[in-house]
Amino acid sequence: MGHGHDHGLTSATGRHRWRLTVSFLIVGSYFVVELAFALISGSLALLSDAGHMAADVVTLAAALVATRIATRPDATGRRTYGSYRAEVFASALAVLMMFGVSAYIVVQAIGRVGAHAEVETGPMLVVGAIGLAVNVAALLLLRAGAAESLNVRGAYLEVVADTAGSVGVIVAGWLVAATGSPLWDTVIALAIGAFVVVRAVMLGRQVLAVLGQHAPEGMSAEAVADDLAAIDGVADVHDLHLWTLTSGMPVATAHLVATERADTHAVLDDARDVLRRRHGVAHATLQVEPADHKGCDELDW
Repeated sequence: MGHGHDHGLTSATGRHRWRLTVSFLIVGSYFVVELAFALISGSLALLSDAGHMAADVVTLAAALVATRIATRPDATGRRTYGSYRAEVFASALAVLMMFGVSAYIVVQAIGRVGAHAEVETGPMLVVGAIGLAVNVAALLLLRAGAAESLNVRGAYLEVVADTAGSVGVIVAGWLVAATGSPLWDTVIALAIGAFVVVRAVMLGRQVLAVLGQHAPEGMSAEAVADDLAAIDGVADVHDLHLWTLTSGMPVATAHLVATERADTHAVLDDARDVLRRRHGVAHATLQVEPADHKGCDELDW
C-alpha cells in the first residue's frame, strides 16, 4: 500500500492568515456599527445587510479557526484524518445563520405591510458608504491570497457579496430619500434577504456533499478509474472511492490489480502521479494486488 501527503493548501493558507485576520477585524467591527445604526434608523435594508455581514463574520472566523485547528496535533490518536472538517462544520453553522437572518427579514417585512414605518435615510447612506469602503479594503487584502488558498478564496467571495449588500443599502437610502416612501427600504431588504437565501442554499449543498462523502465536484469516478487502468502494469481497478475531506482537499482510495510481471513500485508511483497531476488528489491510499489475489469480491458495500 502507499499514500501521499501534500500540505501545500495548509501552507498557502498559513502564508495569508494575516490577511484573513485583518479582514475579520475590520468586517467584524463594521458589523457591530451597522447593526447598531440599523436599530437606530429603523432601516430593514440595513438590518438585513447586518445579518448578511454576521454570516460573513462567521465564515471569516471559520477560515481562521480551521487553519489553526487543522495544524493542531491529535493527542487522542482517534482523529486519523486530523481536524480538517472543522471548516465544514463552521460552514454549516453559517448556513443556519443565513437562513435565520432571511426568515427574520421576511417576518419583519410582512409586519410592515399596511404600516407607516419611519426610516432615517441619513444613517443608511452614511453607514452604507462606510460599509462599501470597508468591503473594498477587505477585497484588496484578500485578493492576493485568493489565487493560492481556497480558504482565502471563499472569504474573498463572501466579501464580494458584502459589497453588493452595501450597494443595496445605499440604493435603498437614496430611493427612500428621493420618493419619501419607506416601501423601498422593505423591497431592498427582501432583495438582500433573497440573495442571502440563494447563497445559503448553494453553500448548504456544498456542505451536504462533503458530509455525504460525494465525489468532489467536477471529478468523474469513471475518468479516474480509466486513467488508473491505463497505467502500464495495471490490469484492473476496483474499490475506487473519491470524497472531499474539506474544501480543496480531495481524497481517494483504490485497489489496483497488477499484471503478472509488473513492477509494483512503478505502478504505485505512476498511480500517485496520475491522481495528483490530472485530478488534483494529493492524498491517495492505493493497494496494489497480484492478479491472482482473491477476497475483495467478498465485500458487499
